[in-house]
Amino acid sequence: MIKDIRATWVILRHSERTHVFGESDELIGQKVAHALAEGLGVITCIGEKLDEREAGIKEKVVFEQTMLSTITLKDWSKVVLAYEPVWAIGTGKTATPQQAPEGHEKLRGWLQSHVSEAVARSTRIIYGDSVTGGTCKELASQHDRLLPR
Repeated sequence: MIKDIRATWVILRHSERTHVFGESDELIGQKVAHALAEGLGVITCIGEKLDEREAGIKEKVVFEQTMLSTITLKDWSKVVLAYEPVWAIGTGKTATPQQAPEGHEKLRGWLQSHVSEAVARSTRIIYGDSVTGGTCKELASQHDRLLPR
């Protein structure tokens, strides 16, 4: 159906779907593989809940989500990772503009260690949290910290 409406990209593991439908990391991995096999680009949301953040396991959760979503990937050219801090959704707490590039940097380091330096350099990582008029300019000014060349 997605291709019938001429969509070329799909968003997977959005926080609302995982919350409502209980989609597992393994199921998301299957969906990623299927979407790519069908020629679609994939935006995969990753992010920790408030209790995971407060327990100090943010990186473990985000890295595990990334690994299980992409375990079968050979070609990363049509994959975008969207850091979606679930802890900031509906809690009254918001991520600061400095937290987005910190997460991107850690994800790139994980990609370099577990996939390849080429994938770490080329994979697009975007920020998927709420943006307000007050945070838009500051968020836009943050640079995605790439690995040194």
